[in-house]
Amino acid sequence: QVQPVESGGGSEQAGGSLRLSCSVSRYSYCMGWFRQAPGKEREGVAAIRSDGVTSYADSVQGRFIISKDNAKNTLSLQMNTLKPEDTAIYYCAASVYGGRCSSYLLRIDVYDYWGQGTQVTVSS
Repeated sequence: QVQPVESGGGSEQAGGSLRLSCSVSRYSYCMGWFRQAPGKEREGVAAIRSDGVTSYADSVQGRFIISKDNAKNTLSLQMNTLKPEDTAIYYCAASVYGGRCSSYLLRIDVYDYWGQGTQVTVSS
């Protein structure tokens, strides 16, 4: 069973920074961060493939940085210049099937395994 486990998150003021981390029990060809705000659908934030290819949502481009350690099966998201609209539950997702990772990486159906989520709250 592959169960991503998130850590990090919490509360921060606008303009500040937070870092999220995620670990999985086996190698994943691609991993991503998604978020869901109250009353909204889950959306892709950032994702990365094992060869280093990344994808970012327009709303976080230039502010968030995703990184993946293939040897340790870990994923990180450095979130800078936070905005109140970044407030959401953030989920780590992993795909152990390489074929799916050739698709657009911010699609929910690329990923097989999901973490429980971690809350990020940004105050103005």
